[in-house]
Amino acid sequence: MSDFYSTRRLPPYVFEQVNRVKAAARGQGADIIDLGMGNPDLPTPKFITDKLIETAQKPRTNRYSASKGIPGLRKAQANYYARRFGVKLNPDTQVVATLGSKEGFANMATAITAPGDVVLCPNPSYPIHAFGFLMAGGVIRSVPAEPNEDFFRSAERAVKHSIPKPIAVIVSYPANPTACVASLDFYRDLIAFAKANDLFVLSDLAYSEIYFGSEPTPSVLQIPGAMDVAVEFTTLSKTFSMAGWRMGFAVGNERLCAALARVKSYLDYGAYTPIQVAAAAALNGPEDCIAEMRETYRKRRDALVESFARAGWDVPTPPASMFAWAPIPPKFKELGSVEFSKLLIEKASVAVAPGIGFGEHGDDFVRIAFVENEQRIRQAARNIRKFMEGADQTLHNVLPLTKSA
Repeated sequence: MSDFYSTRRLPPYVFEQVNRVKAAARGQGADIIDLGMGNPDLPTPKFITDKLIETAQKPRTNRYSASKGIPGLRKAQANYYARRFGVKLNPDTQVVATLGSKEGFANMATAITAPGDVVLCPNPSYPIHAFGFLMAGGVIRSVPAEPNEDFFRSAERAVKHSIPKPIAVIVSYPANPTACVASLDFYRDLIAFAKANDLFVLSDLAYSEIYFGSEPTPSVLQIPGAMDVAVEFTTLSKTFSMAGWRMGFAVGNERLCAALARVKSYLDYGAYTPIQVAAAAALNGPEDCIAEMRETYRKRRDALVESFARAGWDVPTPPASMFAWAPIPPKFKELGSVEFSKLLIEKASVAVAPGIGFGEHGDDFVRIAFVENEQRIRQAARNIRKFMEGADQTLHNVLPLTKSA
């Protein structure tokens, strides 16, 4: 049987290859230290779950909710943007609640893409950035993930040589998987570039609150005139450890928000009302839990970088996000990220995410998530050190390493 049109446009899900090896190892009793998926292990703050329970016990909250978000939730998100970024939003026309930022991106792609439309997308990047548009019938032109002059040079070439002309450019900072961050100067140049070339800007700000320097990460909407062309996606998944709650937002340009809201109105009735009420409580509530979350990830980051270095694997220190973007050690580089990730599971009982899952330019890297405590991270480093020190003997039949067929 042939694949359907949309599924035919999707490559094999490379993470599933690693997941099968991980499941097999666990089935044999291995204690796998899983640093692969960015699935927060920290508890949701108690005041948020208390509000969920309180609201769920009230009559009528079990009914269909509002697809674009209940008014109190949209107002809470607008207030958050005003406090955090100094950005004024109209909660009625410039805020749409989504079932996580991933769903928001996919539905935005459906809302604005005609067959054959071209979109500029960083490579490597979070998969939905590209595949949301591919499933909607669009075409992707890759640009570098780093927010520098190479990004604009590549984007200019793509605009010049693409037929039809691109309709949008995607950015994501702090970036998943690379953890790089953007400055307001970059966003200023980006908005100017978008306006000069009649492009929409779709910004993913999922990791806005996980930064480790003294300066908070900015929003593209802080740039004067950005609201004319830009929409930004955020989520409560990481900020409040609410990944399974599926609550996010699209904010910004009224035309884009209206298109998203219209598509969503045909697809869903919104999140469960108690979840929306609890999400509003999170956005309106005390922020000490955010600072505690940030400090936990900072300690895990430092433990990972330090212990992996002692194990013989130099991992650059990420300035933000809950990930390290780690170059594959030279001895194993020719394996590629999928085979190296499998090898780590089999020989070191450590799971990471293969970089090629984020785009072909990620194949020399793996992504390591800070989703285990410091003790487990240091244990992962000890396992890796033992594996790497003995690799010449234990893998003598495959070294020098080559890609498998």
